[in-house]
Amino acid sequence: MTFAMHHKLVSLAAWALLAFIVYATISPILDRPRLPTSVSLERFGAFLVLGALFCLAYPRQAVLVCLIVIGSAVLLEFAQLLTPDRHGRVQDAIEKMVGGAVGIVAGKAILRFGQARQWFSRGNN
Repeated sequence: MTFAMHHKLVSLAAWALLAFIVYATISPILDRPRLPTSVSLERFGAFLVLGALFCLAYPRQAVLVCLIVIGSAVLLEFAQLLTPDRHGRVQDAIEKMVGGAVGIVAGKAILRFGQARQWFSRGNN
């Protein structure tokens, strides 16, 4: 698979996950998808994967990745304040931001040390 194909696939996955997180965060509480785990772990895990995907999709744009991942965590908590049956909390935003940061670091580690470096780094194709 070529760089362009990997980039498109990972980019699509990153944006699709962000769209799903937006839906899950601001939809009515009864429509929110649930996993059989704690809500804190859901938040942390979702943003961890989001951070890693955006890092892999845009490996040379670290500032943009941080703005998208960390910024969406904060903005989504504020958006919950606008919905009648949801609530935005600082603790929830922190869980999301820490998950996103861990995901970004994991994505950078994958790019630096893993096989994915060949797939996502333009200099190695």
